Amino acid sequence: MISGIKQQSTVGKNGKIEIPSTDLPEGTLVEIIVLVESPATDETDYLLSTPANKERLLQSLENIKNPDNLIVITPDEWNEKYRI
Repeated sequence: MISGIKQQSTVGKNGKIEIPSTDLPEGTLVEIIVLVESPATDETDYLLSTPANKERLLQSLENIKNPDNLIVITPDEWNEKYRI
């Protein structure tokens, strides 16, 4: 019968991973699967990741400083136009 133990650990010096467990007697045969958590992606870093993206984002920020560039609609107008 297979049972599981779930623990989190941090990779130490020279890639060493320690999983302390008092539930397993010495000599127990185990199979280890390592799942690596990906770092969260920062949306701003992504948007600035290429020159074209950066230019477009910065231009958009400049555009919203001028109220004439904004289109304002009410929630009712939105619902009427985009109701799905």
